[in-house]
Amino acid sequence: MADWQGSGHNDVAGEPFRHWDDAAENPDGVPTTCAKCHSSAGYQDFLGLDGSEAGKVDAAVPAAEAQGIQCVACHNAGTISKTTVVFPSGVEIKAGDDVRCMECHQGRESKVSVDGLIAKFGENVDPDAVPAPVKDDQGKDVVLGFRNVHYYAAAATLYGGMTHGGYEYDGMGYDSKNTHVEGYDSCTGCHNPHTLEVKVEQCATCHEGVASVDDLKNIRMVSSTPDYDGDGNAEEGMYYEIEGLQEALMAEITKYAAGTAGAEIKYDAATYPYFMGADGKAYPNWTPRLLKAAYNYQVSLKDPGAYAHGNKYIVQLLFDSITDLGGDTSKLARTDAGHFAGNTMPFRDWDLTEDGQPNYMVPFGCVKCHTAQGLPTFIKDGGTTVVTSSGTTSTTGVQSMPSSNGFMCSTCHNEEAWPERYAVTNVVFPSGKTVSFGGKDADGNWVADDANLCISCHMGRESTSSVNNALKGKDPDTVDAKIRFKNIHYFAAGATIFGNDAQGAYQYEGKEYLGQNMHADEEGKMNKCQDCHDVHALEPKVESCETCHDTTDPTTIRESEVDYDGDGDVTEGIKGEVDTLAEALYAQLQTYAAANGGAIEYNPAAYPYFFGADGKSYATWTPRQLRAAFNYQYSQKDPGVYVHNPKYIIQILIDSIEDLGGTVTTYTRPEVPAPAQ
Repeated sequence: MADWQGSGHNDVAGEPFRHWDDAAENPDGVPTTCAKCHSSAGYQDFLGLDGSEAGKVDAAVPAAEAQGIQCVACHNAGTISKTTVVFPSGVEIKAGDDVRCMECHQGRESKVSVDGLIAKFGENVDPDAVPAPVKDDQGKDVVLGFRNVHYYAAAATLYGGMTHGGYEYDGMGYDSKNTHVEGYDSCTGCHNPHTLEVKVEQCATCHEGVASVDDLKNIRMVSSTPDYDGDGNAEEGMYYEIEGLQEALMAEITKYAAGTAGAEIKYDAATYPYFMGADGKAYPNWTPRLLKAAYNYQVSLKDPGAYAHGNKYIVQLLFDSITDLGGDTSKLARTDAGHFAGNTMPFRDWDLTEDGQPNYMVPFGCVKCHTAQGLPTFIKDGGTTVVTSSGTTSTTGVQSMPSSNGFMCSTCHNEEAWPERYAVTNVVFPSGKTVSFGGKDADGNWVADDANLCISCHMGRESTSSVNNALKGKDPDTVDAKIRFKNIHYFAAGATIFGNDAQGAYQYEGKEYLGQNMHADEEGKMNKCQDCHDVHALEPKVESCETCHDTTDPTTIRESEVDYDGDGDVTEGIKGEVDTLAEALYAQLQTYAAANGGAIEYNPAAYPYFFGADGKSYATWTPRQLRAAFNYQYSQKDPGVYVHNPKYIIQILIDSIEDLGGTVTTYTRPEVPAPAQ
């Protein structure tokens, strides 16, 4: 009781509860549109505890009865069993006790309502013109005006792209729920439910230097490597990154309003409706484009804890608003490094079903590498990678899981022995081959290495074995309608590095292939994932290349005078050799297809990548063609293949060209050294 008495919920003299006291202006008191969150009686009405229909407020509440959010608002028969909450976008979220909080801390607008308002002015409304008023169903004029998200919409920030509280631009991806560590990923996990204060002392357990709420502004996770606001400081807290982007957006809003919209605009955080014209009155010249950006600016400001609740979602809203207004974003950043980019396809691919319904469940075959908890669960449960009878790969030990907003610290770091990383002694590849960056000890036992964590996912999903299994018993040059393209998957760097030891690419029978590429002969000299890549930013440590190669540009490096691609240039980087051979293979694929009465085109951005003349999935595969296409895709989907194991991929490309009937006499295939005696 004492905790609650000093909280904002009991600030009965404050504006949230006294706004309707003027009987002349508000004869009915707190209206039904406001009563749910500004009176205890209204909240109970919404829950249906007064016998009325649940899910809406039926009656206004007398102003005198608006005496804060009292105990009975949250502690009653309705809230005890309540597990869902519907946001202004219409999206329903299932959660625990926090649904009590989220009913009010969700805002009152969304992308859906902003788009709905704009749609009233016609399908082809000019985004940069002030539309003429239109009539509503009652014959009243509707003008395009500012939409206010409302206040303390923490849940909308927290759930991000799941509930669409901000204005999300079409075609752009947005972060999902910002999941913090277990026990601190909910309203009451981080806030005292009665004082409403942040449990700062518990934040300090993991975040050094935190002694007050203000100190939380300085927090920045190691996963937040970009300089989002472009001020040259990539170490400041996320609060300040957002602040910098807010300033940049306000500058663009001001410029656009005075120019395109034709009227000066000012922002006053303390005066409704916040955006004012030169005369101090409500801004009059709203265009659809200006409304979207101004709405997002307000969203970013009216949740004072946005930098903690969903900072990346806010960064994305601000960045996109600046972009849409024509601002220069060349020095700004929107997206994190791949492992932490919750707004990108590797983490958002399963958010909706095929018919557009919310899903947010990742199937068992994908959870290991596309959820935050998949890999640690796989390791703890002793999961393995196997080749099924159909030739596809699958994982055991991991079931379907809720989608994630990128990886978390606990994806690689063992929480039970923090900050140690999970010890992985060896990795079984889709081919069934077992490898380890740690090698074997004197007793023949596999030795753990941090890089094994990386290749547990960066291994691909297919192999020589799975391709052979899929094509078993088929004539190599006969079209078979049952053949479907097999995709290696993406960033299979581990398979490339280990070459023949992993057999991730398609290896032709009777040919010899190189195994693990030891970048340097000495142990510990740039031979492992963490040697060459920043483990959080993921970027290559190109400055390390300069020590031996006198350059920080890996694309220019070559350690051989052999002209593998036969173009007469022995000074180009080894990447040039690989690229030329890849181009030659693609041309040979097209030649082979034409000889068999068809056409084939490759689109690296559209699944399943190979298409026929009709623009549909290529459907006239022969086994020979599929093997070569598999290897072409392999060469394209490991963008660092020319560093990871260039000679191995050169072997693969030359053999594919040869098998398709291409001439390879001008090429030089790398030799496989004789085994050491």
